[in-house]
Amino acid sequence: MVGMSQRTRLTPEQRREQLLDLGIRLFARHSLDEISIDVVAREAGISRGLLYHYFGDKMAFREAVVRRAADALVAQTAPPSTGEPVERLLASMTAYVDFVDANYEGYVSMVRGAASDPVLREIYDEAFLALGLRIFDAGADFVEDTPAARLVVRGWQAMSEELVLSWKADPAGLSREELLGMLAGSLPVLLEMLPRSSGVGSGEL
Repeated sequence: MVGMSQRTRLTPEQRREQLLDLGIRLFARHSLDEISIDVVAREAGISRGLLYHYFGDKMAFREAVVRRAADALVAQTAPPSTGEPVERLLASMTAYVDFVDANYEGYVSMVRGAASDPVLREIYDEAFLALGLRIFDAGADFVEDTPAARLVVRGWQAMSEELVLSWKADPAGLSREELLGMLAGSLPVLLEMLPRSSGVGSGEL
């Protein structure tokens, strides 16, 4: 039980942040459907009414937790600002695998839930777009930003996500290092296959 000291007076924003932090810890080991008002109230050592006071209902709390998790994913997977392009991509994908590994239950339910829940879909799409646009940052040196290149990157992102989730469920004899090598090595290969007129970069990769 996490517990929240009743003797410590917190501002409404501090209390809300405290509850969100708890939600993130639950997100790491539970699906979104399992993060109920009762579970959160019990873990926090507060009344159900107090949770309703800060978030309105379970869906609002779930949305806030997922947004926090998506922001954490984007922040934690930020590539280094220096180094060779493939090395930076490898560092970013390593952080992504670490995030999925640490938050598997919640992440899977977010990905699956996005297929039918418009709110989850919006949050998921925003994070997916942010991760993909990094490839086209001025310092990335991967490829020129064109519609064809964006199509390839989106497809690589979807493949990478499915591969990591499937590997987490069943490694199938593939080591973590081998998985990361495939993830980081496949994007440059795919981008090199783009016609030169579609915006392939200087060939640095």
